[in-house]
Amino acid sequence: MTIRLDDRVAIVTGAASGIGASAAVAIAAAGAHVVLADIAGCEDTERAIKNVGGDSLTIRTDVSRADDVKSLVARTIAAYGRLDHAFNNAGTEGRAEHEIHEADEEAWDQALAVNLKGVWLAMKYQVPAMLDSGGGSIVNGASVAAMVAFDKNGSYVAGKHAILGLTKTAALEYADRGVRVNAVCPGVVRTPFIERFTGNVPEVEARYTEIIPLGRMAEPEEVAKAVVWLLSDESSYVTGHGLVIDGGLVAR
Repeated sequence: MTIRLDDRVAIVTGAASGIGASAAVAIAAAGAHVVLADIAGCEDTERAIKNVGGDSLTIRTDVSRADDVKSLVARTIAAYGRLDHAFNNAGTEGRAEHEIHEADEEAWDQALAVNLKGVWLAMKYQVPAMLDSGGGSIVNGASVAAMVAFDKNGSYVAGKHAILGLTKTAALEYADRGVRVNAVCPGVVRTPFIERFTGNVPEVEARYTEIIPLGRMAEPEEVAKAVVWLLSDESSYVTGHGLVIDGGLVAR
């Protein structure tokens, strides 16, 4: 099955690296115009999209700031005239060294501002644009941490659980107006995010992979394929779903 998104317009947040970058390239390869949003530069993603014959536009965006997200959507409409798809992937791991009673309030607020408020702000401005375009589909970036808990990272787990609830709520609210809303819940994926935990040390990586039934980390491209499917018409009867992509981790 070849999935096409020809002439569609998609926003990808957190597009500078990792899952966001891989998804942006996959969406562009499927024929969509892709707007890359990140607080970091997206030059590598731009080059990769150009290499697959795709089209992209980069807009520097802090997803925790309403003015930035509002401008992101407005500039997307100005450039391409419509909005059909969004992958709201921007996120942060927060600080994973404290139990709840020792967590820092500022760090907690910062993590939720990106991981949860950022997804809400994205949908707040994306949905009206999609309604004006006749409908669309949104994929929010959650995690297996939306399904199970991990100690010493309460803000991250809380935010990802909340993303799933927000996704389901939005799916119900816009189902009769042609906007589908789903989430992806990746497990351990070989990205800079995970490398900050493992330090690329084989012994540390082994501790992560030994809990995965498939015995390995996912590659970001594997998650990207799921994102493209959820965005596309091939998943036209799927909404309000959190798609777990974890090598069997939460099945244990």
